[in-house]
Amino acid sequence: MLALVFVLVISWVLSPFAAALSTNYYDHTCPEVESIITRVVKKAMMNDKTVPAALLRMHFHDCFIRGCDGSVLLNSTAKNKAEKDGRRNISLHAFYVIDHAKKELESQCPGVVSCADILALVARDAVALSGGPSWNVPKGRKDGRISKATETVRLPDPTFNISQLQQSFSKRGLSLEDLVALSGGHTLGFAHCSSFQNRIHNFNSTHDVDPSLQPSFAASLRKVCPMHNKVRSAGSGLDSSAITFDNIYYKRIILGKSIFSSDEALSTATTTKALVSKFANSQEEFYTAFVKSMIKMSSISGSGKEIRLNCRVVN
Repeated sequence: MLALVFVLVISWVLSPFAAALSTNYYDHTCPEVESIITRVVKKAMMNDKTVPAALLRMHFHDCFIRGCDGSVLLNSTAKNKAEKDGRRNISLHAFYVIDHAKKELESQCPGVVSCADILALVARDAVALSGGPSWNVPKGRKDGRISKATETVRLPDPTFNISQLQQSFSKRGLSLEDLVALSGGHTLGFAHCSSFQNRIHNFNSTHDVDPSLQPSFAASLRKVCPMHNKVRSAGSGLDSSAITFDNIYYKRIILGKSIFSSDEALSTATTTKALVSKFANSQEEFYTAFVKSMIKMSSISGSGKEIRLNCRVVN
């Protein structure tokens, strides 16, 4: 029954600007596209457990700049610093997964599958193969030719408050429910000290530590990330089951054990706080909302006009 919900939800959320997208877009031109991509993602996950979080984040960061056009995949050139080298994208990784998938697809159906579609499909597989829901991904995106590091300032920051988050998502046609549901992607992954240092040292003029943090949890973060941390790899998992896609993220917000200021911000407004509670109490409700919001976000129209032969460079 739950699987049926994930299929039906597509019809609710495909917006007019994404009307060209279709779940059966490659049925005749590249029928094995999804099985090929899933196989590549599975292999990568066997060698590196951080791959799912990396792929999900990569897709999110792609869609939030110029729409879902694969611009985050482009390499910088002598004349242009690309999105992937922008400050807020500097920790993105696992681009090789996209490269491997593209190579396989080019050998099977050359010049057919866009890099933007590959990115949407690996994000779905990242969730499903980590124990989360699966869904039919609308396809038919084209690849963009423009990628600018300066535009990454448009990405939501982990220090954002609820009004800043709402404004960022609203600009992309995403609602408060989309904000809370998509934030649940933080159930996967790892945060470096620099992204939550603001909460555990010199929080404000009256508190050294963010008072919304559970005290013993805050102490454990301070131990891992001291004031003058010099260990570049130091940090914390985004929740206590950071390689499993579940609803623990929301439970930890309620317990005062969220990592980012932007996570805690979800508990500061009536509407978003109610949604946090709803998803904490029901993993099924979270999965349904997440699928709906992922399809909506991944359908944000880009300005792409080509099918790249190499995802790192324009044709």
